[in-house]
Amino acid sequence: MKILVTGAAGFIGSHAALALTGRGHHVLGVDSLNDYYDPALKESRLARLSGQPLFEFEKLDIAEDAALGALMTKYAPDRVLHLAAQAGVRYSIENPMAYARSNLLGHLSVLEAARHTSSVRHLTYASSSSVYGERDDAPFRETDPVETPMSLYAATKRADELMSATYCRLYGLAQTGLRFFTVYGPWGRPDMAYWLFTKAILAGEPIKVFNDGNMERDFTYVDDVIRTVVKIVEAGAETGTHTLYNIGGSDPRPLKDFIAAIEKAVGRKAEKIMLPMQPGDVTRTSADVSALARDFDYAATTRIEDGVQAFVDWYQAYFKA
Repeated sequence: MKILVTGAAGFIGSHAALALTGRGHHVLGVDSLNDYYDPALKESRLARLSGQPLFEFEKLDIAEDAALGALMTKYAPDRVLHLAAQAGVRYSIENPMAYARSNLLGHLSVLEAARHTSSVRHLTYASSSSVYGERDDAPFRETDPVETPMSLYAATKRADELMSATYCRLYGLAQTGLRFFTVYGPWGRPDMAYWLFTKAILAGEPIKVFNDGNMERDFTYVDDVIRTVVKIVEAGAETGTHTLYNIGGSDPRPLKDFIAAIEKAVGRKAEKIMLPMQPGDVTRTSADVSALARDFDYAATTRIEDGVQAFVDWYQAYFKA
């Protein structure tokens, strides 16, 4: 198949593009290579893909709807995997317009391009566990109400789901939305807590720990995610359906446990600065993945301790730390 992957220089996007080419699919990767974090890391991710004969890359901002539409018409993909987005809960408080452009206008641009490209049979896109907001009941189910987002980032992701549902009803565009739960691993994002903790501990600097480390997260190792993303892209229904799935580790753990795993992997203790909860944060995330397990045989098999060790090993090799 021919698959267009947006956000191909990103964390999940680069892993997905590599896996899809490994399965014999022709992949056209699209990314704006913006400077939300160091573009050199994005270039390094692309370098891993550059030797793949089935991979092509176009630098493009998905919010540029005319350019994206022309590219999609020219490439004529069978499937679209839309992973490009402005990520980060806290940054959405500092720079809200970036989220409007990338997550709202960008998502709409992808929908428009896909529905006007006759070759496209299915669109898989990234949503987020953030749509569930703050809640006491767990685990979170796809049928739960999601009307109280705690951040602009979460609100844009919920808006994306609503736009996708509308395009399915209006135009029959078959889609699958994936609510990712705290994905981590090698080639990850520098704004994520596990990256910041590892960097600080190795440098002998203190780490900032919010809510005394008692926030629970459903940490999900990237390899577990990618195996199922590939299945969904390959098997995506071609009829007018819109389905949402949680994709998480199914084992929520306190942040302090994750810090302990990093300390063990690094081989030294962290100096901790305890701080209150930050605006936009939630106390816990917890994924019910029974629907994904039923439909795509999903299972998260990587223990946090093993996944953290793999990330720290990669980090030390990449930065020669």
